[in-house]
Amino acid sequence: MANKDDMKKRACGVLLPVFSLPSKYGIGAFSKDAYDFIDFLQKAGQKYWQILPLGPTGYGDSPYQSFSTFAGNPYLIDPEYFVKKGMLTTADLEILKSDVPSDEVDYKTIEGHKNALLKKAFLNMDQSPESKKIKEDFEKFKKSAGKKWLSDYALFMALKDMYGGRSWNTWDESIRLRKKEALETYGNKLVKDVEFYSFVQFVFYEQWTALKKYANKSGIEIIGDIPIYVAFDSSDTWANPELFLLDKDNMPIEVAGCPPDAFSKTGQLWGNPLYRWDYHKKTGYKWWLERIEHCYKLYDVLRIDHFRGFDEYYAIPFGNSTAEIGKWRKGPGYDLFDTMKKKLGEKKVIAEDLGFLTPSVLKLVKKTGYPGMKVLHFAFDAEGDSDYLPHNYISNTVVYTGTHDNDTTKSWYKSLNRADRKFVRDYLGVSSAKQVVSALIRAAFSSVSDTAIIPMQDYLELDGSARINIPSTLGGNWKWRMEEDVLTDELAERMYGYAKTFRRVREG
Repeated sequence: MANKDDMKKRACGVLLPVFSLPSKYGIGAFSKDAYDFIDFLQKAGQKYWQILPLGPTGYGDSPYQSFSTFAGNPYLIDPEYFVKKGMLTTADLEILKSDVPSDEVDYKTIEGHKNALLKKAFLNMDQSPESKKIKEDFEKFKKSAGKKWLSDYALFMALKDMYGGRSWNTWDESIRLRKKEALETYGNKLVKDVEFYSFVQFVFYEQWTALKKYANKSGIEIIGDIPIYVAFDSSDTWANPELFLLDKDNMPIEVAGCPPDAFSKTGQLWGNPLYRWDYHKKTGYKWWLERIEHCYKLYDVLRIDHFRGFDEYYAIPFGNSTAEIGKWRKGPGYDLFDTMKKKLGEKKVIAEDLGFLTPSVLKLVKKTGYPGMKVLHFAFDAEGDSDYLPHNYISNTVVYTGTHDNDTTKSWYKSLNRADRKFVRDYLGVSSAKQVVSALIRAAFSSVSDTAIIPMQDYLELDGSARINIPSTLGGNWKWRMEEDVLTDELAERMYGYAKTFRRVREG
């Protein structure tokens, strides 16, 4: 794998969540469609495929609120794997095709159908002609180094099932507080369920590893995403309460969020538990290093979400209904990244440094040497000279038209006021709204930023119905799926044209 300096060469890529891939089974997966997308990226001269976190989704179906920071999302498993292995039949998969829309993910339907099929496949393991090898590989997976997270996660999920999906803080005290006797009792009682959840992770990692290997062989690198925080209702918090700012009953003292600003009058109340950074420092950031090292087994480049939180983070008293009352507290600063570099070596990182940046945050990003992000949707204020305008960039940056939290460019432009729309057209040198999307892509490609990443929706010139997420809202997010047959040769040729013209064609 190329070293971190490889990111200083001009390159380009596409942002597309795995769940947004087309498929026959209601949600994008590690299926033939994923391999076809990699082939398309190669044909289009791209170097990077940026995805969202791969963890099992919890609250609001958000990949940023996961039941585990180490585990993988079962929904992304290709069910045809089990047919090939003789554990399911083609007829078994028909239920996944029924009652699901073709253009979005219906999580409720997928959850019911896919979980049932995963359990059926698990019970049918002995029927597979490859049963012996599957079981041997499964045992190796469970015993391999660094799999302590697996036993914690599998028991956590088995307990959630037993408690009807309730959050772990509502469980009986003995198991909520992980008393030794309770762990042994429930571990024995739920042994089959624990084995099932472990098996699902084995299949997930086998499939993802194969897909990533194919991508890398094709010259495509994966940009992954690591949220700074983990969910409260997660195996991470339940199994490692000492890492977080919790009281004697393992309930949060303060939680994460952002204060009120121009985009949100009451701020953003994320609700994630905060870290005991003094404890992490005493351990040499052991858990963080394990987490980051694990990420580099999944991805080639790591986008670290909410990077400013490592400099200062906003702490909101637990129980508050909004983020209006809170305090800024000091994070670990450069010490964490210095430790990371010494222990893990120099790695490819993108610092998500969006939003209001204080001098100390800017200093931290600069000291790490990591490229920050530039988002063109944030650039066009007719009255100002934004840092997000391309003429203000430095090369050590990654430029986007928009991210998963932005509207599509087509709808973004329509939402601007009259003066800002005129500024967009004047800056891009176009005369009509129809030209804006392609012109903004060209602006990203022509900029001095070493890397340009474009959401797939912008290449397809889709409207706001293809938006991935509206921050601080529930319902309707994380659902968009790309339709089949849109990855045409003509589109690949157009994308390759951008890459060639602006010297970003993938090497090799």
